[in-house]
Amino acid sequence: MIPSWRLIFATGVLVLLALAIDLAYKPFGWVLWLALLALAIIAFIDQRNLLNRPLPQVTRQLSLQSSIAHWSDVHLTIQADAKFYHKLQVYDHIPEGMQSQFLDQMIQIEQGFDTQITYRLRPLQRGHYHFNYCELRWLSRLGLWHQKYLAPCKSELRVYPDFTRLFNGKLTLDSWLNQLGVRNQPRRGAGSDFHQLREFREGDTLRMIDWNATARKQQPITKELQEERDQQVIFLLDCGRTMRSKDGDLSHFDHALNACLLLSYVALRQGDAVGLQTFAGEPRRVIPKKGSSQLTALLNALYDLETSLQTADYNAALETLLSHQQRRCLVIVLTNMRSADQQLLSTTLKRVRRRHPVLFVNLRENILDKASAEPVTTLDQANLYAGTIDFLNKRSEIQQSIEQQGVHLLDVRPNQLGPELISEYLAMKKAGLN
Repeated sequence: MIPSWRLIFATGVLVLLALAIDLAYKPFGWVLWLALLALAIIAFIDQRNLLNRPLPQVTRQLSLQSSIAHWSDVHLTIQADAKFYHKLQVYDHIPEGMQSQFLDQMIQIEQGFDTQITYRLRPLQRGHYHFNYCELRWLSRLGLWHQKYLAPCKSELRVYPDFTRLFNGKLTLDSWLNQLGVRNQPRRGAGSDFHQLREFREGDTLRMIDWNATARKQQPITKELQEERDQQVIFLLDCGRTMRSKDGDLSHFDHALNACLLLSYVALRQGDAVGLQTFAGEPRRVIPKKGSSQLTALLNALYDLETSLQTADYNAALETLLSHQQRRCLVIVLTNMRSADQQLLSTTLKRVRRRHPVLFVNLRENILDKASAEPVTTLDQANLYAGTIDFLNKRSEIQQSIEQQGVHLLDVRPNQLGPELISEYLAMKKAGLN
């Protein structure tokens, strides 16, 4: 509680007048000092009345979940007796890492009604946020005191990755995926799973003829296949220090996490089971399962995951995968590998390749492509260009050694990862490689 400007102004005026009159004409000075004493008594009574008021109650209504960089509404309901409160200034305490609009508002209390205000919130980082207090400020009945009260109002908000960043938000997610050729129904005529028998049509290959059915029907009968729908996809997500590199607003890790979740959505629609394992950071594992509920399980397991300063140990990550995963699955490794990591990777990758097909996704910094394309006119630019080319050559050698072990490799910029990863998955699925 602090004195208002009215009390400070009135006190200052009376003191100055009392001093001035006391010096100029003493017989009347005691009147102003008496007025100053009366003001002090009135201010004390006003303060006691303010302290004896019942405190307002605040409840906060948040969205159950939110997406990074998206605005959402927050509703605050203030329960206060209009007999004691006429106006309240409301300021909600939001966690760090969020932007707000209309956060500080002045409200008028009406008799017999709860008052509700709305402000907007935009999280800048994904994660788990906690709201603890809402700050209320009001004047005493005579306006001589300001009181500030931190009303306990606990709420939680989960902020998830934003899929619209991957397809620019120009289309709905389903429309964008449909343009890539992703459908809910199985695509027939290719794949490895038997679908049905039908009459031979022009364009069918002889190897697809079912000779037993042809003999029974006395006409050519062919087998129609569909893509296999009972497969497993497991992501190995690098949470190490190299994934902290940033291109634009998002780090390589955030790009990789977004792409994992988007491809999970696609794979689940294709009838596959999806799981995930992290390494070089906080260890988290999601067992492969089918169904739309699996995407929710992945989101809840990963939305607050952050990178570490550890160096990626591919050998340990792949050994852990082999110990947990007995059934054949498509292993998708998402990382940003440096040349020093090559030996760690090559020792176990061959063993994994014998049991599981592997797609190795290596993120490439945009600055490397820009530096290699810049014109060279100075010595510093020449040194930068030479260093960039040397790094890219070593990177190319590493990737060639990985491909020689029968591993599919995707070298891609972070901002192109989502579409490229989905296209590669669909191509491998159509070819029966997973």
